[in-house]
Amino acid sequence: MGRTAIVGDGAAGLSAALLLAKNGHDTRVYGTDQTLLHHAHLYNYLGVADSSGSEFHAVARRQVLDVGATLVDAEVTAIERAGEGGFTVHAGDEVVVADQVVLAGGRSAARLAQALGVTTEDGAIAVDAHARTSEQGVYAAGHLVYPTRSQAIISAGDGAKAALDILSREAGSDVQDWDSPGD
Repeated sequence: MGRTAIVGDGAAGLSAALLLAKNGHDTRVYGTDQTLLHHAHLYNYLGVADSSGSEFHAVARRQVLDVGATLVDAEVTAIERAGEGGFTVHAGDEVVVADQVVLAGGRSAARLAQALGVTTEDGAIAVDAHARTSEQGVYAAGHLVYPTRSQAIISAGDGAKAALDILSREAGSDVQDWDSPGD
């Protein structure tokens, strides 16, 4: 399995990380715990009766760690193309190479998208139905894609779309992430 670097540790980034990591993908999530979820109250999120955004975020972070993702408490300062279609990601003291990147928030994500040559439309990152941007190997999800229609469950769904596309491309066919009781 490949390595994915996810920029942003909100609903979109953590959702992508959950699906990737639980399917054996080397997943690194970069963020500084400054997600918009800390300013939210969730009572209209499917499966969540009533929760503060901060409580929801804490549960989501634990869930992602439990399936093997790595959370890096650092802001990504640069992403560059690296050799055979991968990316070099700079965050804090860390420099890693990733096969693909998911831009899912963070203060620097819009700047990083611009540096990578990603197409934007009306201040939003343009994506297709699978969360792919105009640049091969670069995905975008959440508030960066829908800045005026942002909502936690939409953001999480966007992150899941990106993850399923990454897994499907690696497998060479569509991947479904269905779990059965006892799995």
